[in-house]
Amino acid sequence: MTANKVLLVDGMALLFRGFFATSFRGNFMYNSKGVPTNGVYQFLRYLTDAIQTFGPSHVVCCWDMGSKTFRTEMYDGYKANRDAPPVELIPQFDLVKEIVQSFDIPNIGLENFEADDCMGTLANIYNPENEVFILSGDQDLLQLVKENIRVIIMRKGQGNYEVFDKDNFYEKKALSPAQIIDLKGLMGDSSDNYPGVKGIGEKTALKLLQEFETIDGLVENIERLPKGIQSKLQADMDMLYLSRQLAEIKCDVPISCDLEGSRWDFKEDKVITELDKLEWKHLDRLLAPLKNKPSVSF
Repeated sequence: MTANKVLLVDGMALLFRGFFATSFRGNFMYNSKGVPTNGVYQFLRYLTDAIQTFGPSHVVCCWDMGSKTFRTEMYDGYKANRDAPPVELIPQFDLVKEIVQSFDIPNIGLENFEADDCMGTLANIYNPENEVFILSGDQDLLQLVKENIRVIIMRKGQGNYEVFDKDNFYEKKALSPAQIIDLKGLMGDSSDNYPGVKGIGEKTALKLLQEFETIDGLVENIERLPKGIQSKLQADMDMLYLSRQLAEIKCDVPISCDLEGSRWDFKEDKVITELDKLEWKHLDRLLAPLKNKPSVSF
């Protein structure tokens, strides 16, 4: 077991999750300047709980840098089904990064790429010599699982995690991590708004990949498939391969983050000085998990 344990945090996933978890009753936690802070507050609850649970030696937070990326250039319908963020969330985008910075956690993002691509790139930079944990609610990231890279999926309720690694992956998903990309290529992704092959759902896609392993293997053996499946693939062949491209996380994004600069070294006074600007009560409760020993060991 290597000494370093690097936690890569999907910042936008935690912020959106935190915002909607706390705002469904209209509780936006405005400060005296009229700035809503509920998403940032719950983001920190998620972050501090994960740090206490998994005990990283290093932490990096990755962010989307706008809605336009190389994927929207490939397919203009990509994520086009998503509504604009609520007005109460917009000022919290910059605010949350300032709070993250007060913890001396690097904020990493690059225009034209998604946070997923940044996490995939950093995970593959770090993993030869370090244990990497990726924290998100996004199952697209499961394709990154391999030696020394685990993906932590946040389930409903705070502190409820499912950890995927190379040893338990097939048992949980009945596929290899790399096959997640082909699964998305076949069935599409309604959340990201790309269709895959019309008429092929998850159950059929899973069965096809278990037999033929990859999309290329499937196409090479298309004559062995039932006529209905053949027709669906032939009708949507271009979209099949485009959907696969959209699903694949890029792991060669031109970014870097010096590992030493991401060492977890919580300075309570510095953080409280920044959090005081948000006028929250009971900061001791919010930061309490950081003073406890990790509850999970790997």
